[in-house]
Amino acid sequence: QVQLVESGGGLVQAGGSLRLSCAASGTIFRFWTMGWYRQAPGKQRELVAGITSGGTTNYADSVKGRFTISKDNTKTVYLLMNSLNSEDTAVYYCNASRQATILWGQGTQVTVPS
Repeated sequence: QVQLVESGGGLVQAGGSLRLSCAASGTIFRFWTMGWYRQAPGKQRELVAGITSGGTTNYADSVKGRFTISKDNTKTVYLLMNSLNSEDTAVYYCNASRQATILWGQGTQVTVPS
C-alpha cells in the first residue's frame, strides 16, 4: 500500500528555518506531481508549493522567496522553509497526485510563536 510519511515539523522561533521531508513507500514517485499543503486552525487547506514530475515548481505568493520545494530521484520530496513567521503556523501535508489518484500524508505540525 502506498503511503506518504511526513517528518521534520516542530517548534521554531520567528526567522528560523525548518526542512520537511515526505517519504513515499510502495512506489516510485518519478512520474507523480508532488506538493505541500498546509492548514491553519479555522482555515481551509491551501497549496504551499508543488513540483511536477519534470521538476517545474510553483509556490503560493505568501511563501515565494522563503520556501523551496525539491525532490530526489526516488521517493522523497522536501520543503525547505526559511524566514518563518507566525503566519506559517499550520499542519503541513504532503500530497502526491497522478491522473485521478491523489494521496495525502498524515501531516506534521509547524509552530512559529508570535
